[in-house]
Amino acid sequence: MEIFVSIIIGVLTMCAVYMILSKSLLRIIIGTSLFSHAAHLLVLTMSGLKTGAAPVLVDGVTDYTDPLPQALVLTAIVISFGVTAFFLVLAYRAYQELNTDNMEEMKGTESND
Repeated sequence: MEIFVSIIIGVLTMCAVYMILSKSLLRIIIGTSLFSHAAHLLVLTMSGLKTGAAPVLVDGVTDYTDPLPQALVLTAIVISFGVTAFFLVLAYRAYQELNTDNMEEMKGTESND
């Protein structure tokens, strides 16, 4: 199971890097979103899937599940959603002003600096 998830993480990272290196602003935004999903899977995979009781510690309990990795990934999902929403609004505003989403055409020239 871990090898399958590792392959998925590798494919997500590969697709994310490819999309981030493109010239379209929307592809860059989708690439950053894919990269954050790959990072979330990586954190969950590295923490290991543990099965056990709820994390209620009382005397004599030795088999419990650590909630920290899930809490960290949940927080990261919320943050990445907010960043993606901000990027989309920024891209929409840039498209309204410049009538393009091509990063090469968005660069300033000597006369427009």
